[in-house]
Amino acid sequence: MRILRLVRIARVAYRHGLDRLILEHDLQLGLGTRLIAALQWLMFWRAGSEALRAPRAVRLRRALEDLGPIFVKFGQVLSTRRDLLPLDVADELAKLQDRVPPFPSDMAVAELERAYGRPVAQVFARFEREPVASASVAQVHFAELPDGREVAVKILRPGILPVIEHDIALLQAAAGLLERLWADGRRLKPREVVAEFDKYLHYELDLMREAANCSQLRRNFANSHLLLVPEVHWDWCTQDVMVMERMRGTPISQVDELRRLGVDIPALARAGVEIFFTQVFRDGFFHADMHPGNIFVATDGAHKGRYIALDFGIVGTLSDIDKNYLARNFLAFFKRDYKLVAETHIESGWAPKETRVDEFEAAIRSVCEPFFDRPLKEISLGRVLLRLFQTSRQFNVEIQPQLVLLQKTLLNVEGLGRELDPDLDLWQTALPYLERWMSEQVGLLALENSVRREAATWAQMLPALPRLLHQALTAKAEPPSRPELEALVAEVRALRRLLWLALAAAVLGAILL
Repeated sequence: MRILRLVRIARVAYRHGLDRLILEHDLQLGLGTRLIAALQWLMFWRAGSEALRAPRAVRLRRALEDLGPIFVKFGQVLSTRRDLLPLDVADELAKLQDRVPPFPSDMAVAELERAYGRPVAQVFARFEREPVASASVAQVHFAELPDGREVAVKILRPGILPVIEHDIALLQAAAGLLERLWADGRRLKPREVVAEFDKYLHYELDLMREAANCSQLRRNFANSHLLLVPEVHWDWCTQDVMVMERMRGTPISQVDELRRLGVDIPALARAGVEIFFTQVFRDGFFHADMHPGNIFVATDGAHKGRYIALDFGIVGTLSDIDKNYLARNFLAFFKRDYKLVAETHIESGWAPKETRVDEFEAAIRSVCEPFFDRPLKEISLGRVLLRLFQTSRQFNVEIQPQLVLLQKTLLNVEGLGRELDPDLDLWQTALPYLERWMSEQVGLLALENSVRREAATWAQMLPALPRLLHQALTAKAEPPSRPELEALVAEVRALRRLLWLALAAAVLGAILL
């Protein structure tokens, strides 16, 4: 099956002339370029092909559409990087965000009737057969519930699972080859990265999981002035169908239209940064597919100027350890404390223990220093990350697969910020949120929260303290055995920690009262 998929990929590349893209991009790629040129000469009959007369960007977009969901998602990520792509390619790939060719409406109706076990007319008071959006994994139709509520109905593409399984299998094979053939392959953990990507792709295929993600994000921002999240209508949701509140707004990519409608664009850009860092550091739960096709802006009523989030198939989660590590690194970067960045990498185990802090610090400084105090239009986070990647290679820094989604999301946020307000200072906008989060983690508020979490446990253990102390003081005089001594030492240490916590709780209580 993998061989058949490889053959299909080769046929698509041949049909759309992707080999010509290499020659059009750069004629100095060495032997590989000469081989491609020779093959083109041998296949002279393609010269008059209608498909090859299309512009290069159109050919690339069509090829990605033909290759399926994984390649479409790759194009979606690329479309946000106008600083790295020619404008014609970026504009064309942007169509992948919500204009992927839909599957037939009859198939959509059939999927709904299979999911509900009855005709669509008995489920919805009104169902629009024409889809309003079509993406790589599913498409969306508007409808109306029997009680009159307007909803959006998301329907999974039929037969998509085998295609994804084949593509993932190819990626796994490529990752294995990469580890064996490339010197940095083992350090970069490509198989773990592919496994992480595989996991999240399969999450997208379960619309009940997506509905749960949507519900969680809505609850996180229930009282926020920044973000609107649709309500999930659980009674109509299945693994293949998701029904949610219909949201009205303008795509965030239509900046001129937003400006005409009176939306404050610079404020919108700053809010996007705040939303990202709030999700990451406050909640540890973030929307990981924030390309422009999934983000709208409310343009009327009391919610004017607020973001509207859609498509919750891919979300990321971070542990407290991950959040603490990231916050320390971000703050150190923003404050230009490159020594702390180096030390944090070594302490976390990402860099080898024998790494020279001064050498690592100097390398990081040489990468980051040129980019500070400059507006977003003059810097590229992508290029910064690339240079950091090259630097990390020198010091054998291990890539952490669990943070791949976060890196992708950060690049999406940068792309959105660049589109909205090229003068946005990403660093200074993010700094207050990071400082606030760190104060909550290591300051007085952090101690208060810790005391509250542990109060129930302490209530059970404190009454036992006098008895445990008495047992320790009245123990027999004969020397204890080594196991007994080790147990006693551990017990004393535990008692000491408990007493200090009790003292801290008492002091904190006195301060708060």
